Amino acid sequence: MSGVSGAGAGDGTRAVRAGLPEPQQYEPTLPGPVFAAHFHLSGEPTGPYTYGRDTNPTWTHLERAIGELEAPGEPVETTVFASGMAAVSAVLFSQLKAGDAVVLPDDGYQALPLLRERLEAYGVEVRTAPTGHDAQLSVLDGARLLWIETPSNPGLDVCDVRRLAEAAHSAGALVAVDNTLATPLGQRPLELGADFSVASDTKGMTGHGDILLGHVTCRDPQLAAGVRGWRKVVGAIPGPMEAWLAHRSLATLQLRIERQCANALALAQALRGRGEVTGLRYPGLPTDASYKIASQQMRRFGCVVSFVLPDRGHAERFLGALRLVDDATSFGGVRSTAERRGRWGGDAVPEGFIRFSAGAEDAADLVADVLRALDESDR
Repeated sequence: MSGVSGAGAGDGTRAVRAGLPEPQQYEPTLPGPVFAAHFHLSGEPTGPYTYGRDTNPTWTHLERAIGELEAPGEPVETTVFASGMAAVSAVLFSQLKAGDAVVLPDDGYQALPLLRERLEAYGVEVRTAPTGHDAQLSVLDGARLLWIETPSNPGLDVCDVRRLAEAAHSAGALVAVDNTLATPLGQRPLELGADFSVASDTKGMTGHGDILLGHVTCRDPQLAAGVRGWRKVVGAIPGPMEAWLAHRSLATLQLRIERQCANALALAQALRGRGEVTGLRYPGLPTDASYKIASQQMRRFGCVVSFVLPDRGHAERFLGALRLVDDATSFGGVRSTAERRGRWGGDAVPEGFIRFSAGAEDAADLVADVLRALDESDR
């Protein structure tokens, strides 16, 4: 393969070259999407492509690309899915059975309680604890799987992945890390000891707010086979066009992430002096409660900043006054977005809680827009 998978290449080089096939005269560097429900198949079905729910060449290129970013220079297997939740579900439901116990964060993504209901209906014991202070250690005994989300969404707490992974493995549990917020350029869960690195690629990995996608990466071929088998059974497959667009988008990943992380830090620094802002969180801010452990395991700190305004009305006036920022859910896009997270009702946050995703605008323009909107919302 012509992709740069070795550990020595820089992030930008790796992102630009990841997953590309060997050059072929007169062929494109990144082949177009393969639209096929079936393939020519005579005799025994032993080839790589047999049926469109099993495999697709466009997925293959993308999966190799993501694997090269998740674990440079190492043999890993990546499986792509139709959405982040499909990827999350594939890990949980391929690894857990009735009578097993799983440990989830109680401050993670708001769809986790929906998964809890389903798991419990299938006879799985679900335990929860906060992300911060490695609190999940207290409920780990006897569990089959530990699910970590760090930084947590939307509160941005951080836990020590190495410590939790070592404890989980000593107790006989597998470890999955939701790495959506950090991306592989910010954090590499497999290097920190996780068995599964999981992400919604709808967010920072693709970065344009126009694709639903997810992935799971494993070192262990047996674990990967279970995840891939689940995808085949439930049919949670990405479309070839979405997979191709995602691969194309990876080429700018390092450029986007660098700019977005810098903007997030600039915004967090600007918000520190605002009297109406409380509960400011950004793992890359030296004064943040999570900075010490985040700086030990993260290479970049992500694009999301969270903070609290005095009440719901204040928060809505602020969002309405923004000119460069869209009031929208999700995060990780090149265009900045923000929302009053409490409007969904699924997160234990104050009414004035804002989740802000820094985009790739000029930092001075973005900060000025936010500060002006705060001034207007005070009136």
